[in-house]
Amino acid sequence: MRILLLTHSFNGLSQRLFGVLQALGHTVSVELDIADAVTEEAVEMFKPDVVLAPFLKRRIPETVWARTVCLVVHPGIPGDRGPSALDWAIHRGDAQWGVTVLQAVEDMDAGEVWAWEPFAIRPGATKSSLYRREVTHAAVQAVLRALQRFTPGSLAPTAHAKPQATGNWNPLMRQTDRRIHWPTDTTQTILQKIAAADGSPGVLDTLFSHPCRLFDAHPASAEIVSAFSESEPGTVLARRGPALLRRTVDGAIWIAHVRQEDDASPPTTAPPQSPATNVLKLAATRVFATQSADLPELPVPLMREDDQEWDELRYREFGPAGARVGWLDFEFHNGAMSERQCQRLRDALRWVRTRSTQVLVLAGGQEFFSNGIHLHDIEAAQRVAGDSAADASMRNINAMDDAALEVLTFTDRITVAALHGNAGAGGCFLALAADVVWAHAGVVLNPHYKNMGNLYGSEYWTYSLPRRIGEAASRALMQERLPLTAADAVARGLLDAAFGEGAQDFGEQVLQRALALAATHNLAQRLAQKQAQRDQDEAHKPLADYRAEELQCMHRNFYGFDPSYHVARHHFVYRKPHAWTPRHLAVHR
Repeated sequence: MRILLLTHSFNGLSQRLFGVLQALGHTVSVELDIADAVTEEAVEMFKPDVVLAPFLKRRIPETVWARTVCLVVHPGIPGDRGPSALDWAIHRGDAQWGVTVLQAVEDMDAGEVWAWEPFAIRPGATKSSLYRREVTHAAVQAVLRALQRFTPGSLAPTAHAKPQATGNWNPLMRQTDRRIHWPTDTTQTILQKIAAADGSPGVLDTLFSHPCRLFDAHPASAEIVSAFSESEPGTVLARRGPALLRRTVDGAIWIAHVRQEDDASPPTTAPPQSPATNVLKLAATRVFATQSADLPELPVPLMREDDQEWDELRYREFGPAGARVGWLDFEFHNGAMSERQCQRLRDALRWVRTRSTQVLVLAGGQEFFSNGIHLHDIEAAQRVAGDSAADASMRNINAMDDAALEVLTFTDRITVAALHGNAGAGGCFLALAADVVWAHAGVVLNPHYKNMGNLYGSEYWTYSLPRRIGEAASRALMQERLPLTAADAVARGLLDAAFGEGAQDFGEQVLQRALALAATHNLAQRLAQKQAQRDQDEAHKPLADYRAEELQCMHRNFYGFDPSYHVARHHFVYRKPHAWTPRHLAVHR
């Protein structure tokens, strides 16, 4: 078929559908939902059999849906309607939810259901986490079934029993619905409210008497709570990494990321409904650095078995002596790695060198392996006296390089990058610094930098990519701007294998494969070959030279006359509306 993806942005779900549909032999083009006239023009130019809308914020114009089959992907069960479907499901504590593919008609979410796919809501999962994992997986299954019902020349689906309507109309969830009542709300209730607003719009609240939106919340352990049992609910108690610890009526939570509000009025009197102009989502301890400076810091050991003690990094070991596997998680919010987070990962990798293991698994995060440098953090540097976005960019990229260098120089054990979630830009090449790279079928990679203002890129990609796929293929890949599915990445040599349907199944299989790798009879020979190859590569061209050449190009991106990177970063973090669809997506143009 000829399928036009009409979407508000080319996000993870859109990218996954793009790759899956292309792999099935469909001709796929993309048009960003900018204006009705633009959509009408795209349909006239591409002449699609089906318009597929995986992520919209506006109605499809009647001039389009009345003439062409338009299928809307709705993150809700049949009969559910409204713009906050997933928010309400999490807020209510529903155990089951689903994704519905329905035909666009005049009323929003009211058309005929072509297919739907149920899924279980993971306990404690945030909205963005469910969207990236369960919703995306269910959407792919439902879309494929819906397309099987398409009849050329007809606006109606092939005969099929309509599913029983089980949902209801739900209005836009407002901040009055999300508001936290610290004196009475339990820890579970507060976590549920923040989870239902994760990604966007956050929960409007105050910290240190400043209005802000709360994101990325985690429960505190009973041991931590016991140390502050006399504190009043709502009190900020301590700090750890990016997060502030706040007392609840029956426990405490870590709030790791916030977004300051420009509106100075307290949210308890008049919660604003319009989007704030200040959209930088930053570490809570950065935003409130002065106010939290005197709070006690509560670090935890990197190596710990108790998963109730939250932190961004965690290291564990598995298997017997002599065939032991080290496992390093780094759960950085949205996969973005600030200078501080890169330094923490670098230091963790240096400490891991002291452990007697045969295999090291770099597990990244459950939602993203890594997306490279932290663009929100860099944008915020412009507000700091004596700093600049260019300087912050250079510091951040050097810190990323430091972490990648630690991985590249692990010659006394096999390193495995296990991609539980998507990876982009520098995050891809952090993974490719490992000896072995695995992912599951649902992972999408964006192994290029050009979409961010023609960045050249660093993280030693000019060394690690050619050693995998060769010089010519590397040059071709880095000129592309399209995402790769895991299957595509295996075929092109970026991944060594893709297995498992989802993150949990994948993680279990990774551990078993890593244990088997650690116990192989010829491991010593393999490590000797690895050391010899590294010595040979270093003699031919030192890693320091690759880094210097990459950073010279990055210096031009950051400080040169072409402002493309700074413009693209600014548009990205402030969510500027698209003025046109990039031509690498809109092939009909």
